[in-house]
Amino acid sequence: MRITPIVIALLLTAIIPDVDASVQSSTNVAVIAEQSKVAIRPEDLPEPVKSTLSSAYAEWKVTSAYLVTRDDNSQYYEVNIKRAEETSTLNLDKYGKKID
Repeated sequence: MRITPIVIALLLTAIIPDVDASVQSSTNVAVIAEQSKVAIRPEDLPEPVKSTLSSAYAEWKVTSAYLVTRDDNSQYYEVNIKRAEETSTLNLDKYGKKID
């Protein structure tokens, strides 16, 4: 039996593992922290938060407010404000201090 180059090529493809199959793929996994967001009335914000809004943001109007609870049970207030055509979102702790 004569072994031809075609037979050798067929044998090699059967013996040599697929290069793509031997490479493990890595997958980036994004971990999303869970949090809850509950709408609250602006008048129900804590006094320190209202004080910050009335002093540092006196020219702004509160359009909506939320109490946000993170998965570690820490809380902050997300306050959406508007002045003329400009809008902004503030994150304030229960003491009225700005947080990231």
